[in-house]
Amino acid sequence: MIYLTRRASFSASHYYWNDAWTAEKNEQVFGRCSRRAGHGHNYTLEVTVAGEPDPVTGFVVDLKWLKDAIEREVLDAWDHRHLNLEVPEFAAGKLIPTTENLAIAAWRRLDPAVTAAGGARLSRIRIYETPEIFAEYRGPHEQVLVRGVEYRGPHGQVLVRGVELGGGR
Repeated sequence: MIYLTRRASFSASHYYWNDAWTAEKNEQVFGRCSRRAGHGHNYTLEVTVAGEPDPVTGFVVDLKWLKDAIEREVLDAWDHRHLNLEVPEFAAGKLIPTTENLAIAAWRRLDPAVTAAGGARLSRIRIYETPEIFAEYRGPHEQVLVRGVEYRGPHGQVLVRGVELGGGR
C-alpha cells in the first residue's frame, strides 16, 4: 500500500460561537476567538490517498487530477471566505469551524470524488491552522470506539472496538 499526499493552502476567516450559549458563555469558552468579526488563518491542507500503483502508469492517483479535485471540492468553496458566513457546512451555526471540523468537512467534500475515480481511497485529511496546530481525520472507519458500545459499519455489520463480530474470518 502506498500513501500519497498532496498539499494545498488556503486563507479563510472564522469565529467560534455556539448559538445555544449566552454571549458570556461563548466568551468564557472561546475567548478572543468568539469575537463575531472573526479572525483569519493561512491554512495548509494535506490530502492523503492510499492504493497500489497502477502497473501501466506507476501512479496511485494522477496528481494533477488530485490537485484539481482539491481545488474544485474544497479550495473554491473555502479560500478567501468567511467560513461562518459563506460556507454551507458552517453557515447559520451548523458547525463551529474549528480545525477539527474543517478536517471532517474536507473529508466529506473529497471522499465522493476520490471514491468515484477508483483505484485509490482517501486515507487522511490534515489541516494546519498554524505551523504548530493541526487536526487530522482518517475517516469514519478510524473513529475511537468506546468499550461496551455497539457500532455499525457502512454495511450494517456490528463493530466493537474495530473488530467485526460473527461470521468468522
